[in-house]
Amino acid sequence: MSERVLVLVRHGESEWNLKNLFTGWRDVDLTDKGVAEAHAAGRKLKAQGFTFDIAFTSVLKRAQRTLDIMLDELGQQSLPIVRDQALNERDYGDLVGLNKDDARKKWGEEQVHKWRRSYDIAPPGGESLKDTAARVLPYYIQEILPRVLRGERVLVSAHGNSLRALVMVLDRHTTESIIKLNIDTGVPLIYRLNADSTVAEKRDLAA
Repeated sequence: MSERVLVLVRHGESEWNLKNLFTGWRDVDLTDKGVAEAHAAGRKLKAQGFTFDIAFTSVLKRAQRTLDIMLDELGQQSLPIVRDQALNERDYGDLVGLNKDDARKKWGEEQVHKWRRSYDIAPPGGESLKDTAARVLPYYIQEILPRVLRGERVLVSAHGNSLRALVMVLDRHTTESIIKLNIDTGVPLIYRLNADSTVAEKRDLAA
């Protein structure tokens, strides 16, 4: 019987994560810490005996570089990689480039928290998590899930909110419980799926 393995990893710390800035689709690189997180994620996967048949990532360099580093650690540099903007971070619109603390001072703690964590409240000019899910989930259903169900071992390197949209479905979060969910940088989330695409087992490889 096939294992039906899906591994999700949020990219390592980015330069704008470090500066506490809203990043969205802005194409920023990893910090030294982010590079180290990506190496650690790859080493953890290798220590658990994981190898993969295909990988998916966004069109943003912080996710792509995280993936490349993990594949280096796994010795799978030639693995087929599919890059698609459907897996990009959510677009933060007018908030992009703003310091999160400055945004809280301007709009208030509660409003900024709603923009960052709620399901269907979008920041000005940007996407809500619901909007992000509207592109992530069809892509998952059409491109990623069929491969997992066929028994291919799939690695996805993406972003906090594109992965929150996916984990919301996999873990059956409600629009209320998703508010509390944060996905840490560089921590592999291991899913094994049933034949009907529901989750048989989930674990993470946190330190």
